Amino acid sequence: MSEPGRSRQSLVQILGLTFGLAVTIGNTIGAGILRTPGDIAGLLPTAVGFIGIWVVGGLYALLGANALAELGTMMPRSGAQYVFAHDIFGDYVGFVVGWMDWISTCASIAGISIVIGESAVALAGRSAGAAPIAMAVVGAFTLLLLSSTKRGDRVQRVTSFVKAIALLALVVACFAFGNHGTEAAHLPAASSAGAVAASGFAAFLLAAQSVIYAYDGWNGPLYFSEELNDPGRQIPRAMFYGLAGVAAIYLLLNLAFLYAVPLPTLAGSKLAAGTVANAIFGAGGERIVRLLVIISLPSAVNANVLMGSRVLFSMSRDGLGIPVAARVNQRGAPFVSIVATGLVAITFLATGTFETIIAIAAFFFVANYATSFVGLIRLRLREPQRVRPYRTVGFPWTTVLVLLGSLAFLGSAVVADRRNSMYALGILLVSYPVFRLTRPRPTTLVPAE
Repeated sequence: MSEPGRSRQSLVQILGLTFGLAVTIGNTIGAGILRTPGDIAGLLPTAVGFIGIWVVGGLYALLGANALAELGTMMPRSGAQYVFAHDIFGDYVGFVVGWMDWISTCASIAGISIVIGESAVALAGRSAGAAPIAMAVVGAFTLLLLSSTKRGDRVQRVTSFVKAIALLALVVACFAFGNHGTEAAHLPAASSAGAVAASGFAAFLLAAQSVIYAYDGWNGPLYFSEELNDPGRQIPRAMFYGLAGVAAIYLLLNLAFLYAVPLPTLAGSKLAAGTVANAIFGAGGERIVRLLVIISLPSAVNANVLMGSRVLFSMSRDGLGIPVAARVNQRGAPFVSIVATGLVAITFLATGTFETIIAIAAFFFVANYATSFVGLIRLRLREPQRVRPYRTVGFPWTTVLVLLGSLAFLGSAVVADRRNSMYALGILLVSYPVFRLTRPRPTTLVPAE
């Protein structure tokens, strides 16, 4: 039985700014920051270029947050970009954006969890068993979040705080024990033949693509708009303050990596943090990085289960998802959507298909942002008098700039991964007839004689 005064299809408005900050940090900072610096160093082999591209990525994310904060405060409904697409462009675009967002989020949960499983197996000195551990991680967070939204809030805050402390501890270790220019200079440089094949503007685009992926997740608070106590104030603050924290951690980590090892040593490393840890701690460095992964990634699992469930819930409430997934328990948790999200992630783990799904979804990842930016411009022209608790700073120029950046990023993604981009376009072509077949048919009323 639902609580008095609340529909079984309404979420509870109990989340605050601290949760918004925690979900921004927890969802954004993943394993990418531990791996990506090696790729960037191979593409941009100067200290200015290496650090500068992280500043560029942060500015892109900031401009994106500046635009989407207006949409989020105008439409305070949980579900993020699905809500914007559905409101501005109608059922079909909402259908495509929502389903791709939910499926790719489920795949991301699987991808993050398998990294935790692989690290746990490596620490135990075993060569197999990562998938069962990953499934157990997903199952544990799914069960944990079923009880109440408030518990999900507490878990997100704690795990995000632990992540930030662990990464800052790595920064301190780099500056305290780094041997830049001495012992570290004699370490063998990682193979970067593939990385340095690109040059000039092409290298910049490839580096920007990696950095923007590392920053992705700054829109986390938008998935919980109707559950925030004061969305008009908390959405912009959570995204801007959270992004400032993420950018600070990223810049500190990369400066610390440069201090600990020379840039040529870092270039091409598949696990930059591991290269740095080996330089500082010797043979035990890899174990320390594995432990860091196990400590820092649970916050991303928690955030993605929460976010994915809100997308499915919102679509289902609008008649574009699974009807039963719009149900909410007495403590405000969309329990059917949470279970469905966890089960699909476990299915991806069991079949090993999550990497393919994530690769295909990369096309939609940027396309969804571009759709939202176009939607913001369209709403300004179509409904100029609509109430806007937050107005995009520098509109329209800042929005046009981030839209052009998104289109350039989308073009480079198509060129870099043509096969998966073609798969994505194929899915887009098939989606319309699927939408027509699954869309509820309106009931025809027969007039009384």
